[in-house]
Amino acid sequence: MIFSSLIFLFAFLPTVLLLYFGLPRQCRNTVLFAASLFFYAWGEPIYLFLMLASITSAYLFGFWIARWRENRPRRAKSALIASLTVSFGLLFFFKYYNFTAENLSRLPLLSLPMIGGLVLPIGISFYTFQIASYTVDLYRGDCELQKSYLLFGTYVTLFPQLIAGPIVRYREVDAQLAYRTHSISKFASGVRRFSCGLGKKVLLGDAFASVFAYLEATAPQGQTVVGAWLGAICYALHLYYDFSGYSDMAIGLGRMIGFEFPENFNYPYISRSITEFWRRWHI
Repeated sequence: MIFSSLIFLFAFLPTVLLLYFGLPRQCRNTVLFAASLFFYAWGEPIYLFLMLASITSAYLFGFWIARWRENRPRRAKSALIASLTVSFGLLFFFKYYNFTAENLSRLPLLSLPMIGGLVLPIGISFYTFQIASYTVDLYRGDCELQKSYLLFGTYVTLFPQLIAGPIVRYREVDAQLAYRTHSISKFASGVRRFSCGLGKKVLLGDAFASVFAYLEATAPQGQTVVGAWLGAICYALHLYYDFSGYSDMAIGLGRMIGFEFPENFNYPYISRSITEFWRRWHI
């Protein structure tokens, strides 16, 4: 399910908002957690259990880190390393195992089996880094232990930024998980931001993608210099408007339900250097 799909715009989102604002305040995080799990399972129900396993692992390791970080820092560091190993180990396995196995098998006397049908779970990079953010912040003492599995699970799975970001550091939303304000003006601001992002993605990003796809399809018949440059520009603009549009929609959705997510793009294509570009792109 993507934000620009009809099922999201006219079924999922209205239902979630009705339940979120219609039920008592103490039920709102439960609604978000359940809705986020459903949102993720809509695309890949099998990998929902993988995400829950990552969440549960980090949640349990968090108790050991918090317990030992003051009196036994070595044990706390070991728990930190173990937690990160589990999270990033799963990411590495699904993202790079076949690539690594294929290349290492080229070495003499070494043969690693390839795993057929190994598909990268949607959003695994984003929720892995969010989990790591909590673990590291907890180890450094930048946040307190989250004892509620519901709140921690809501932080990791929150559907507005689960699939395409922006990646939110735990300490940035820690207080908002337990308490956040709602108002008509804030909700309206979220709707405006979401609408702008939707326009970026559908009206601009998809349009540039169509032009690039046409130029790519006609390239074997003879590509001109102008056509090559036009293709490069359209692809660059497609990447920006698609990714930036999703980030705007995520920020807008978060604002509708009381969250303030950080900005993710800051006019990256006006950068004067590669270093400046990476400070402005996917912040």
